[in-house]
Amino acid sequence: MAAVMDYFRSCWGARSRAGRRGKKGSDAAGRQDGLLWYKDAGQAVTGDFSMAVVQANSLLEDQSQVESGSLSMADPGPQGTFVGVYDGHGGPETSRFINDNMFHHLRRFATEHKCMSADVIRKAFQATEDGFLSVVSKEWSMKPQIAAVGSCCLVGVICSGTLYIANAGDSRAVLGRLVKATGQVVAMQLSAEHNACYEEVRQELQSSHPHDPQIVVLKHNVWRVKGLIQISRSIGDVYLKRPEYNRSPLHSKFRLRETFKKPILSSEPAIAVHQIQPSDQFVIFASDGLWEHLSNQEAVDLVQSNPRIGIARKLVKAAMQEAAKKREMRYSDLKKIERGVRRHFHDDITVVVVFLDATSAVSRAGWSKSPSVSVRGGGVSVPANSLAPFSAPAMVSSTY
Repeated sequence: MAAVMDYFRSCWGARSRAGRRGKKGSDAAGRQDGLLWYKDAGQAVTGDFSMAVVQANSLLEDQSQVESGSLSMADPGPQGTFVGVYDGHGGPETSRFINDNMFHHLRRFATEHKCMSADVIRKAFQATEDGFLSVVSKEWSMKPQIAAVGSCCLVGVICSGTLYIANAGDSRAVLGRLVKATGQVVAMQLSAEHNACYEEVRQELQSSHPHDPQIVVLKHNVWRVKGLIQISRSIGDVYLKRPEYNRSPLHSKFRLRETFKKPILSSEPAIAVHQIQPSDQFVIFASDGLWEHLSNQEAVDLVQSNPRIGIARKLVKAAMQEAAKKREMRYSDLKKIERGVRRHFHDDITVVVVFLDATSAVSRAGWSKSPSVSVRGGGVSVPANSLAPFSAPAMVSSTY
């Protein structure tokens, strides 16, 4: 029986060494309710956090993680909190790969540099991109479609009073900042987005590809890079970075008629470095599935006006309620729609809310006493080569 229980824990449990010491009935490993996974409350070294993921695709393409404690392999070394939101497309392989490798690379480079920095994060992105390229190279002959799988990649690192935001793609990080004069908490977007719907992104593409009049194409009222994809930066999507993978046996709908010498997409993240102020209250990290239905200020207002416990789940619910309204249906009916079909109503949605409680006042001695936390959104560790649909046993029957 013990062996059986260990097996189920490894299959369905998110990893949270700190959470296992929590009270009975807590969501230490996260909970499942139909297509929703959530962790209502967690304690990182920099403050409370909350996570929620709802699946819409046949295969869950969103992946996410919160890692808190040591940010390097050195002792002593930089301490803090790492947040990753990885919004996959074309399949789940790239987002899963990032979830398995990005934080490891960040710790490795932080160890080498003996600090946390934008350069450390940039190198972690490049190492993750190079690693996935190696996977594509190995699997190309048997599984050519892996060349057309990619993922947006949003990373946040809170360390020594500094917040680093690195983004490739169109996920988003939004800060809630208190304005003392009015008592209002205002939204400040911290991440730069790389989606061809933005004029500045189209101009950037046209500037870097001056001899290609078709670098961005308006197709069915949506701007797309080469008429294929909306984002201009990502991890993966090797078929638009290496011409040797833009050919048969890759499916014809992904292949360009003409070859290219310069990569069309980039894995280079846009990195913002923000010194945390006493008025900075929290950061919302989310895939574009949330921002499709909620504005920055709407999301911040919801976090500010509700209890911390379960706040990520409340944001997911608010987005789904808006999705239901747009289709003139009831939220309760939307919840009943199965994965795959659900994608016609909303995307996979991942939300991580991190409160900035102890970002500058904690001493090094205090850091060493802080619990180490490692949680993955969805609560499921899936083998890299597995294409099994995301599913989980009915652990609770709460309402989201």
